[in-house]
Amino acid sequence: MSAASKRVAWAVDCLDVEADDRLLELGCGHGVAVSLICERLDGGHIVAVDRSPKMTAAALRRNRAHVDAGRATIVTASLHEAHLGGARFDTIFGLHFPPLLRGRRERDLATIRRHLAPEGRLFVLFQPLHEHHVRPAIDQLCADLDAHGFDARARVDRLDGVLGVGIVATDRQATV
Repeated sequence: MSAASKRVAWAVDCLDVEADDRLLELGCGHGVAVSLICERLDGGHIVAVDRSPKMTAAALRRNRAHVDAGRATIVTASLHEAHLGGARFDTIFGLHFPPLLRGRRERDLATIRRHLAPEGRLFVLFQPLHEHHVRPAIDQLCADLDAHGFDARARVDRLDGVLGVGIVATDRQATV
């Protein structure tokens, strides 16, 4: 099993995971972040969603022990089609999750709002291809989040010569 990239380790560090957190990962890919998060959980749980059966199969193989121990659940579905019931999450995050980075975000933001705990946080983490894309990407995403009822702030860190961008958002209605 390969080690986590600095990008994924940085993203997980940004989340500031607590032992009993309830997390939802959007687009889990091979499940590397799930592995890093489960190492920090003691009583908490992560649900990892990806629409690709190939990716969720890889995530399940990588995290079989965490799934068997009840720390992780891997779901094959698009976010808006995932059967999450009434689950509420302290942290919802996406690392390079395309539906939140470009295009129409309404459907996924509505799903996120339904499942975000009242004091919960949404993290959108990504690395723009070029530094001159950083400010426009931050401005556009923060404006879209604001228009959908979220308060957002950005952080930018240098990771091996490229920039990592983290947008942290809270539901404005939940904090009133």
